[in-house]
Amino acid sequence: MFGIHDFGVFIASCIVLNITPGPDTLYILGRSMAQGRAAGIASVLGIAAGTVVHTLAAALGVSALLAASASAFMVIKFAGAAYLVYLGVRMIATRASGTAIPTSFSSAGFAPILRQGFLTNLLNPKVALFFLAFVPQFIAADSSTKFAAFVTLGFSFIGTGTVWCLFLVWVSAWLGDRLRGNSGFADWLNPGAGALFVFLGIRLAASK
Repeated sequence: MFGIHDFGVFIASCIVLNITPGPDTLYILGRSMAQGRAAGIASVLGIAAGTVVHTLAAALGVSALLAASASAFMVIKFAGAAYLVYLGVRMIATRASGTAIPTSFSSAGFAPILRQGFLTNLLNPKVALFFLAFVPQFIAADSSTKFAAFVTLGFSFIGTGTVWCLFLVWVSAWLGDRLRGNSGFADWLNPGAGALFVFLGIRLAASK
């Protein structure tokens, strides 16, 4: 399908990455606990909208580069591999218990909260870098439909992430208390996700 390979591995990786506590997760938990379920849903939709923009922008740029030059493909591949390994090593080395769930927000109302979630995600360059590093390794180098493949993978990632985040909204009080009071959950997920990133980076660098 569109030159996508190892789609099952991609979806499994998406699930692991989505459940790993990060800035978006903490933001959604904070919104939901401080301002209620509707605020949490607005935050999720805003973040998802920002990710859609990142996906389309990355798909346009990456697909154009990969179609233009085999050398460009190699550069993107090794740059992506290095970035994934870097992220993985940082996640393994960094204690997640140092993170904090925000509890105070100035914006109120569905539309302002949605807009803030959108801008929070859109203006985060790490999201764009992640898409550039992670998604291309699941697209065949000789695929003639790289843009469609990138968009399909990107929207699959957004779909799994949105489902998880909406789940967080509904159970944010319980999960928020656990993340703040018991660091074991986050401490286990961060090294696990970090090891996954390192594995994917090495796999990407070794791929032909």
